[in-house]
Amino acid sequence: KLQEKPKDSGKVTITKTFDFAGEEVRVTKEVDSNSKEAKSFLKQQEKLQSAAPASLPTVSGVKRPSGMSSLLGKIGAKKQKMSTLEKSKLDWETFKEEEGIVEELAIHNRGKDGYIERKAFLERVDHRQFEIERDIRLSRMKP
Repeated sequence: KLQEKPKDSGKVTITKTFDFAGEEVRVTKEVDSNSKEAKSFLKQQEKLQSAAPASLPTVSGVKRPSGMSSLLGKIGAKKQKMSTLEKSKLDWETFKEEEGIVEELAIHNRGKDGYIERKAFLERVDHRQFEIERDIRLSRMKP
């Protein structure tokens, strides 16, 4: 289930409903109205709105869906499922927003104490060590 709330600043708020472990999880994301995701979302909304009136037949000979079955169909509509990894990522993003630590984490990860920086440093050291050992082996082989 998707919803749209256009704003004055050119942003589009997209709300998606997922099913996670039998619970309904709503994910709200605000994107720029010119972005690819916003455009695809708006196209999807237009398709849903144009399909709704066309689905009810006006010919008297065609059987219309009864009120109760159409309500049950809407209620029982399958929601997109959310994996455990997606839910964990969503929870982590929500926690960072609530605690206000997004900038602090970005600054910390950019520094020399960051995990990625340490891995890159160790990789460079390992590569240099390999080149030194290779040069020594090649120099010993030649008479």
